Amino acid sequence: MATLEIRDLHVSVEGENGPKEILKGVDLTVKQGETHAIMGPNGSGKSTLAYSVAGHPKYTVTGGSVTLDGEDLLDMAVDERARAGLFLAMQYPVEVPGVTVSNFLRTSATAVRGEAPKLRTWVKEVKEAMARLSMDPAFAERNVNEGFSGGEKKRHEILQLELLKPKIAILDETDSGLDVDALRIVSEGVNRVRDSGEVGTLLITHYTRILRYIKPDHVHVFAGGRIVESGGAELADKLEEEGYAAYVKGGTPQ
Repeated sequence: MATLEIRDLHVSVEGENGPKEILKGVDLTVKQGETHAIMGPNGSGKSTLAYSVAGHPKYTVTGGSVTLDGEDLLDMAVDERARAGLFLAMQYPVEVPGVTVSNFLRTSATAVRGEAPKLRTWVKEVKEAMARLSMDPAFAERNVNEGFSGGEKKRHEILQLELLKPKIAILDETDSGLDVDALRIVSEGVNRVRDSGEVGTLLITHYTRILRYIKPDHVHVFAGGRIVESGGAELADKLEEEGYAAYVKGGTPQ
């Protein structure tokens, strides 16, 4: 069973007055087949956690460890982390002019699988995945994220998730900027991947609306650079009613 282990993780970013610590000792275990939701206010460090685990150079790990199946992710380059089975759906996916979606997807699959997928089989696989996400087949010939709407960008992220089949998927505010229909379609895609039982999902969000479609096994409250409370799905209901004020004031539940 694939397992992501985060232990006492400390992360800093360079600021105007020198390094500023953002993560202050994060402990979290995500196992294959589990869905964890991380919720918290703006500035609490949720996205920093996602990008630090994925290997973004902006963030400096100053302490702790991150392992996937016992392998040290922090010693790996970004592409090595992806090949090891880590996937990150970004809150703001970047444009890649001159690279079509079809070429991007096949190149990514080749890197992750270690060999190029057979073209005929691959084309069928992509078309079926796009149909499940209500995406026009012509979408495959557009440049990656260039001129995409917010909903199209997020559907493309979930298309990658379905095709690449990682061990651990980190979804950073996948619900941001989505209307009701797009939210439902994207959530159904996440649920299809989750229902396979082969992927551990770490879902980062501000709001509970996506959790009406994607039911988490565990919910964690993030405040002040660390997890301050954990529970089941009922914790998300509590946050919906009471908000984050208690956590922001003291960094611990009142």
